[in-house]
Amino acid sequence: MAGGIFTNLDNQCNVDCINIHPLVCHLCHEQYQSPCLLDCYHIFCARCLRGRTNDNRLSCPLCGYPSVVKGNNTLPPEDRLLKFLVDNNADAEETVQCANCDQERMMYFCNTCSQPLCGACRELTHKARMFSHHEIVSLAKRNKAKHRKCSLHEEPYILFSTENTSMLCIKCFRDMQVESRTHCIDIETAYMQGCEMLDQAVLVVKELQTSTREAIVLLRAMIGEVCLNVEEEENAICSLFNSLQEKLAERKKILLRAAQSQHEEKEKALKEQLSHLTALLPTLQVHLVTCSAFLSSANKFEFLDMGYQLMERLKRIVKLPHRLRPVQSSKINTDYRSEFARCLEPLLLLGQRCPPSVAGSANIAMSWHAEAVGPLCSVLGRRPTSHRNICTKVLLAEGKETPFTEHCRNYENTYKTLQTEIQNLKDQVQELHRDLTKHHSIINTDKMGEILDRSLHIDSQIATQYSTVETMRVMFEEIWDETFQRVTNEQEIYEAQLHDLMQLKQENFYLTTIARQISPYILSIAKVKERLEPRCCNVLPSYCPSAPILLD
Repeated sequence: MAGGIFTNLDNQCNVDCINIHPLVCHLCHEQYQSPCLLDCYHIFCARCLRGRTNDNRLSCPLCGYPSVVKGNNTLPPEDRLLKFLVDNNADAEETVQCANCDQERMMYFCNTCSQPLCGACRELTHKARMFSHHEIVSLAKRNKAKHRKCSLHEEPYILFSTENTSMLCIKCFRDMQVESRTHCIDIETAYMQGCEMLDQAVLVVKELQTSTREAIVLLRAMIGEVCLNVEEEENAICSLFNSLQEKLAERKKILLRAAQSQHEEKEKALKEQLSHLTALLPTLQVHLVTCSAFLSSANKFEFLDMGYQLMERLKRIVKLPHRLRPVQSSKINTDYRSEFARCLEPLLLLGQRCPPSVAGSANIAMSWHAEAVGPLCSVLGRRPTSHRNICTKVLLAEGKETPFTEHCRNYENTYKTLQTEIQNLKDQVQELHRDLTKHHSIINTDKMGEILDRSLHIDSQIATQYSTVETMRVMFEEIWDETFQRVTNEQEIYEAQLHDLMQLKQENFYLTTIARQISPYILSIAKVKERLEPRCCNVLPSYCPSAPILLD
């Protein structure tokens, strides 16, 4: 039978409801005997459900839905409707003979006489007037005794209560409350209304059946699509994995070259400084030995004749620009984590593109805010500069000629020039500060004025360069919109350039502040010296552009 397909749950996708007999159990594949209705509305024989109850719960053998078994019963309640259909089916298959002629033909049943009749006897025996009120129906629709009479009063049913949905005999009607009698109708009317209501319920179930079949078709199609989609997804995963490996391998080579470039650059600078200091050390040693020997061998006259010459030489040696601090740090920083993440962004779509104008404004605001937070910004600003240098070298190493690469070349030249000038001014201010605080030397005010003038001039150059770079934003935005693959790297370099310019501006601001702070001390010392030795002191020239600043 068709019920055999339910033995394997995997085959439920292939269920054809048309081939399922409504009176056959899905487990034993035989006609129902004492059918039991579960909470999921699946029906099984009572004998098929015995022994399946656990803690007053019975799981459906078909769908697994748990049904609650009430009371001491080990089985769900009997399905009266299906039992009625099973009994009718058995009666229909039973051989019935006509009560009048014993023939087996198309049979009818007289509910009044409670006798089966064939078609011929129905016409012959029930033509008389006395049989005109007999109720004759087809054999399948004959009234059973238990459905015709009230089980409580043994009286025939005559009415139907729409309130309780139950049939009533005359005694049941008399026992009812007066308010409930208004809901009683005759059997025929109740039958017609019930048929109409059943038709409506059947239409709803048919709609659900249609929707269920459509859902089954859809699910079958989706199962097929899942098989195709998993194959496509696996191919996409493998393809992306290979692309990631290629990108990471390329970026690895670039980062290794950048690390080697930093190594060579730092090693060269440190070796040059080491060579200078190595050459300086013997000179210092020789002069110290010379001083010791001169003191031990020279008399008073020889000391006064050549001692001041030796002291002047020692002062000049000390005043020479000696870079005792390392000009480069020993750390190699390629920012490899960010670089690896950045090269994967186009493939993994990790970050959404930020509008250039918004990003630029944010960086500008952050740079201007740095003026208020002190030297900490200078330390934090080194990382973007290092990252920009690496990205710029990588971009120029690719060899592609674009407006942005040309801009980067011009920018690097200008930036290095400004950076060199700032470094020179920093060295000069550092020397002046050391002479003032450590050696207590007399500082030439003209030199201080030149430093301030040069600082103001560099500040204007930085502002001009910043404006020049800022005016190119519109042109680069158009190019970035057309070439999105390169925009992330170029934008970061561009914003880092602006950030570096603001960093130079910040360093120049600190330099100017320090120069202004030590200027009053220099002027005070110069005035004292002028009073003591007017001829040996240089007066602050009136034509010096920085005189108002120094006198402030």
